Amino acid sequence: MHSSLPDFQMPNDEQVHLAAEGFRLLADPTRIKILWALLQGESSVACLAELVGAAPTAVSQHLAKLRLAGLVRGRREGTFVYYSAADVHVRALLNEALFHADHTDRDLPDHASDDLATHTGTPTPVAG
Repeated sequence: MHSSLPDFQMPNDEQVHLAAEGFRLLADPTRIKILWALLQGESSVACLAELVGAAPTAVSQHLAKLRLAGLVRGRREGTFVYYSAADVHVRALLNEALFHADHTDRDLPDHASDDLATHTGTPTPVAG
């Protein structure tokens, strides 16, 4: 069936593994909040802790995992480290995840299948 589709290609095993690992690391509400905050600009651990309502040590541990996964970057300035989202791919991934959550939460109708590749909407984050 799929062999009849002209442009169909399965991702390779390494791509699938890395994508699954990225999703695994994003499967935590605090990490999503941290990334959302970092998409607005770079920040310190203390500022992020206040924004997400978590202890600085917990935020630091989350950031270490996100950094190892290539989702955030750190910049040292003296004794402080300022974090930022790694690249535009992180923004696109989080925008899509939050857009989908918002879409599902508000029980909006499904998009046509040909809209899937061209969606450019942005989420309406829930305050909290």
